[in-house]
Amino acid sequence: MKKSILFCLSIATAVSFTSCGNDSDKTDETENIDTAKVDETKVSPISETFFQVPSPGEMLTFIKMIGNTSKDTKMLNPASNAKNYSDAKAKALNFGIYSCDLSYCSIFEIGAEALKYFPVVKNLGDQIGVSTAIKPEILKRLQENLGKPDSLALITDDIYFSSFETLEDSKQGPTLACVVAGGWIESIYIATQLAQYKANSPIIDRLADQKYTLENIIEFFKKHESDPNVAAVKADFEGLLAEFNKIAEKEAEASKQTEASKTKILAGGKQLNITEENYNAIKEKIKSIRNGYAQIK
Repeated sequence: MKKSILFCLSIATAVSFTSCGNDSDKTDETENIDTAKVDETKVSPISETFFQVPSPGEMLTFIKMIGNTSKDTKMLNPASNAKNYSDAKAKALNFGIYSCDLSYCSIFEIGAEALKYFPVVKNLGDQIGVSTAIKPEILKRLQENLGKPDSLALITDDIYFSSFETLEDSKQGPTLACVVAGGWIESIYIATQLAQYKANSPIIDRLADQKYTLENIIEFFKKHESDPNVAAVKADFEGLLAEFNKIAEKEAEASKQTEASKTKILAGGKQLNITEENYNAIKEKIKSIRNGYAQIK
């Protein structure tokens, strides 16, 4: 099972040209996994400073790894809503949202739904300028790997990262910003729908740490905020960050070694101490932003 996949947005190459419309570590399962190659990072040699943003499937993979096997699709953006997205901003945001929904269906082994979401992602991708990244033969690969969740996850990551690369290479910075926003907000929305608050829950702690990812995304938006669509999304995310900033910090426990296993547990420094009140406020803010982008009342 893969742990996480990150792509990097270079400060030096994050330059706005158009409007918003225009850490993988897996076990050997070579017999069952589709051989599609997925770039784990996109790194520009121009700058040593990068913004790291997780793929939409990163959080969902983590949730499944620790035991949640939900197959609920009611929380996803219905495929039928795609016809409602007529402006450039909505198309880019919902390309990110639907890409995440496709990842969810793949990771949680809902193959039939993955086949439903693929044409939606393909159609919106054509409209925002990434048609070359989503080839028709990918559908055949999805069909052939319906019983192999790890393979499906690799294929859907491949779609997302290929689209990201196409947008970056074609200098469509504002469009890329909106796609990143849609994919990330949907992944966190799904996570909060699946996770109920519980103190010391690894999922809740992981969600609290999304504060740092959110800060990175907002920094990336600053490179494109002359575009009014990106500026609007940035304002939404800053409102969400205000809720994350209410989480108190506490000193982490010092490093220790257990006698039974002789395993060294590293800690120290600061860690976020999210309360149920913090979590519920963040959850509602995420829901409000996501439903606004998906145009769901």
